[in-house]
Amino acid sequence: MSSLRLHVNGEEVEAEAWEGESLLYFLREGLGRFGSKNACEQGECGSCSVLLDGRLVCACLVLAAAAAGSEIVTIEGLAGDPITAAVQRAMVEAGGVQCGFCTPGFVVSLADLLRRNRNPDEYELREALSGNLCRCTGYLRIFEAARRAAAELRA
Repeated sequence: MSSLRLHVNGEEVEAEAWEGESLLYFLREGLGRFGSKNACEQGECGSCSVLLDGRLVCACLVLAAAAAGSEIVTIEGLAGDPITAAVQRAMVEAGGVQCGFCTPGFVVSLADLLRRNRNPDEYELREALSGNLCRCTGYLRIFEAARRAAAELRA
C-alpha cells in the first residue's frame, strides 16, 4: 500500500492504494465517490467514465497510481455545471433514464462532447456515446436527450 495524492472535483485528496488498484476502485472505495459505477471492469460499458486532466477515460482502465497528481472530475464534480445541468434535464425530459446505472457515464460523456462542440452532428453524437452501454432504454431516448441538450445549449 502507498499513499496517493490527487485532485478530485477540485479538492486535493490523499488515500491509501495498493499497487494494482484501478482509479475506479480508488474513487469508490478509497474516497467514497460512488457516482462512477463499476460494471464491466474492462472499459467496455462507460459506466465509470470520468475526466482525467480534461480527457474522458474509463476509470476502470486507469491505474490509480498513474493518476497521482492529476485532476479527476467525476459525475459529482459536474454538479452545478450549466452544461451538465442541460444534459441532466434533457435525459429526464426525453426519458433517457431507466434504471440509472449507466446514466452517470452517459452524462459525463455527453457533457464532455457538448463542452467541446455545441452543435454536434448525428455521427459526432453517436461516436461520443459509443463507449456507453445501456441495457434498459434501447438508446433512442438517450440520443433524443443528447439532441435536446445540444439544442438547449445552442439557444
